[in-house]
Amino acid sequence: MSRRGDNCSHRILVIDDNAAIHDDFRKILIRRDFLGDGLHDMEEALFGAQTRMTVQASFEIDCASQGKEGLDLVEKAQAEGRPYALAFVDGRMPPGWDGIETIRHLWQACPDLQVVLCTAYADYSWEEIRSVLGESDSLLILKKPFDNVEVLQMAHALTRKWELNREIQGRLTQLAFYDHLTSLPNRALFIDRIGQILQTSSRYQRQSALLFIDLDNFKRINDTLGHNIGDDMLKVTAGRLIKCMRASDTIARPSTDAIASRLGGDEFTVVLPEISREEDAAVVAQRILAHLAAPITLGKQQVVVTSSIGIAFFPKDGDNPETLLKNADQAMYFAKREGKNKFRFYCQEINDEAIRKMTLENELRLALEQGELSLDYQPQMDLKYGTISGLEALLRWNSKRLGPISPVEFIPIAEETGMIIPIGEWVLRTACAQARVWRNAGMDLPRIAVNVSVRQFAQNQFPALVKSILQETGLEPEALELEITESVLMKEGENALEMLSQLKNINICLAIDDFGTGYSSLNYLKQFPVDHLKIDRSFTSTDGSDSRSRAITASIVAMADNLNINVIAEGVETKEQLLYLQNCECEEIQGFYYCRPLSREKAELFLLEHTPEHVLQSRNDGD
Repeated sequence: MSRRGDNCSHRILVIDDNAAIHDDFRKILIRRDFLGDGLHDMEEALFGAQTRMTVQASFEIDCASQGKEGLDLVEKAQAEGRPYALAFVDGRMPPGWDGIETIRHLWQACPDLQVVLCTAYADYSWEEIRSVLGESDSLLILKKPFDNVEVLQMAHALTRKWELNREIQGRLTQLAFYDHLTSLPNRALFIDRIGQILQTSSRYQRQSALLFIDLDNFKRINDTLGHNIGDDMLKVTAGRLIKCMRASDTIARPSTDAIASRLGGDEFTVVLPEISREEDAAVVAQRILAHLAAPITLGKQQVVVTSSIGIAFFPKDGDNPETLLKNADQAMYFAKREGKNKFRFYCQEINDEAIRKMTLENELRLALEQGELSLDYQPQMDLKYGTISGLEALLRWNSKRLGPISPVEFIPIAEETGMIIPIGEWVLRTACAQARVWRNAGMDLPRIAVNVSVRQFAQNQFPALVKSILQETGLEPEALELEITESVLMKEGENALEMLSQLKNINICLAIDDFGTGYSSLNYLKQFPVDHLKIDRSFTSTDGSDSRSRAITASIVAMADNLNINVIAEGVETKEQLLYLQNCECEEIQGFYYCRPLSREKAELFLLEHTPEHVLQSRNDGD
């Protein structure tokens, strides 16, 4: 049915019930030996001198005798990715479809097909044709009997038009559906493709997987090296993803290769259209993590950026693109919270956690104004004299809607959202005001300790805020101790030293909290103007068999003594721990063995019980 030239680039379909017509088209469009010199000269005049060597070799001709047969050929060509550019369709082809009905079906299968309707003068009027096919610039009328040169002219003009249209459409498609930076499919095309994949998976009861990929700490690249370097990083990431998706190396079946997309920013997706086991998706995820974590040289900089991946499965985790994407996104954030450079599967627990977190965030925004926050106070004991050395203010939240919420749950949310800044200010002001009330009442309270969050400490105006609150509440500066975690000090570096110096100039006490958790630097420690080290409870709340933790505790106490820094041991719960700390000559302890956190009312009673009567009496006499 077909004959191909050496440089075939366009396919033409002839639909006519007369086999002789098929031969005529082949003679005109393929075989030069049927053409006379006069026609050769005409072709050269119409299409240029090079036509004599190339024009006849530019078409591949297929023929069909009926409209339905022609439609089958068009659909097959579409499926093979080698569509027809042009079809010559006869007007009358009994007993099947006529020319107009045939063209209508052809355009349904291939909307951009150029068509020439070959008809006698009496077959159809233009109004009749337009009433069925509508207005179209893809249709021309060729009146019978036709001239050979006219057929050649139409073939070249219409196939070239088809080619240009596809080029233009390709550029528009690139702009509309592909990311301009990485050339990967964008969000719009991703949603369209995954929708089609899920329909197919549902029809054939297949399992598919969606991997949601987010680069870790990518903002740091943009902020420190510039957005140009960041863009280069994204291009490299896209290239590595494509390599990961090689058909020969993917667990997806050869007919359903994985598809990578860029949703925007530093977010990418990979779809595995058909997998046999969930473990197969883990293999791909692990390979992606390894590829993306390899060092990259950008300009003169070598950078390493890891990624976090969330995986959701169709149909288990979602039966539509939106749900599947949302759940894979949640799983990705779960991977980030677990330390990054990991992949995690979506599960219902993650969804419940996400809903819980969102609810807590919404409720926490109202907690301050609704008066749901309060402070508990945990006493600190001086081991040498057996007296109170201070109280640590501990934030509590009793939600009217949700009930009591653990600080372990809501404080990270406050940190992440920035709400910790107004909440932290409220804690500092409330603790200072309460300490001033107790001290004015003659109670023995050497100091009140308040934790400082990461975000608070990063505020340049924080020392000024502390000074303002002390003046507002009337609390003596030396009666306030601020506890700052060791990790914050190590992260802030020189800025931390400057901030601590400003706070020390106010004459307040400073403590390093959670000391010994892995960030310790003796070089920094000798520079920081701190008064206390709080040994992390992981070293003090162990049983007697943990000799290493005890050795670390003893070493910290000895080192602090040489630096003239007091030590407070947290998490003391047993008498055995207490005795060991006394033997190490640790100055102070804090923990359940001594006293659990107390409400404001109970803390006041505790202070009254532990304040000598003569101290209260002398204070009252002074008033």
